[in-house]
Amino acid sequence: MRMRKAAVVGAGVGGLTAAIALRRIGWEVSIFERWPRIVAEGTALGIRPDAQAALASLGLGERLRERTVPYRHARIRTPDGRHLADLPLERIERRGGAPVRMLSRVSLIEMLVEEVDPATISTGVEITDPAALRDSHDLVIGADGVRSAVRRAFFAAPTRPRYAGIVAWRGVVHGFEPQDYGETWGRGQMFGMTPQSPGVTNWYAPVRTPKGVRETLDDLRARFAGWHDPIPRVLAAAEADAVLRHEVHDLAPPLASYVTGNVALLGDAAHAMTPALGQGACQALLDAAALAACLRDHPGDVPGALRLYDARRRPAAERMVTASRWMTRLAGAGRLAGPRNALMRLGRR
Repeated sequence: MRMRKAAVVGAGVGGLTAAIALRRIGWEVSIFERWPRIVAEGTALGIRPDAQAALASLGLGERLRERTVPYRHARIRTPDGRHLADLPLERIERRGGAPVRMLSRVSLIEMLVEEVDPATISTGVEITDPAALRDSHDLVIGADGVRSAVRRAFFAAPTRPRYAGIVAWRGVVHGFEPQDYGETWGRGQMFGMTPQSPGVTNWYAPVRTPKGVRETLDDLRARFAGWHDPIPRVLAAAEADAVLRHEVHDLAPPLASYVTGNVALLGDAAHAMTPALGQGACQALLDAAALAACLRDHPGDVPGALRLYDARRRPAAERMVTASRWMTRLAGAGRLAGPRNALMRLGRR
């Protein structure tokens, strides 16, 4: 029987995971990445229990535990340091049977790359003829991000990247562990800290920013100058060349389907979302695992397997997109400050 062939466009978390999962069920996989190298950058990711299970199903559970630290307790506070609520980490652990585990995106990408045959990865490749790629493979997976070339080529929907009005700043602090991890919510901006690895703390600051305005790190420091300790100290220690800054985009309107024919989308290509819930990487992992499971269970019917994948993943992913968008408004919009604080206080009871 001829080995089935899949083309994976994009070598991020979702694309690499999909390639590993497909190889495990007997597919021949080729990965195409437009950057000259696989980009392993970024700060901490929180891997929830369901996404941990997806990695464990690929034989990566033990390596994940070796590279991660558990994240069990965190608070939500006001800029003056008052406690509003606890983040629901204990509930996540109780329901999922495992704590959220933190690691850097660099570490996750490296772990995934170790599982992929280097000969199957082509970097510096811009897909200029998607139709030829589809015609020469049994399956094409678009894992190429919010500005997906695969989505533009094969999906007629008017779905486009939409600026969410937020710029996300991220960095790490070495040799410092705060007394309290968690998030501080203010008007139009938020500051968060999580563990990343022993002795390394991850920080992030989504701030509402008009489109086209490019603030500097000094501007960011000024935004948070009056906030509770250690936020100003963390930003004072940050070095500009080690801080990541990017405009946040989601997709609008939502896709009516993540699949068409023998083409499937996953991760940000299908459902880019704001980072309020920290679910982007987890959802990409779940997409990849579900896609491979559907293809495994329906080996002779790729279009049918893809329709099943869409039915399984799209409702769940779109709920997460909606929840993340809602939480972004709740955490940062000044007009919701009163209801937000009341809601968080109720959550403490």
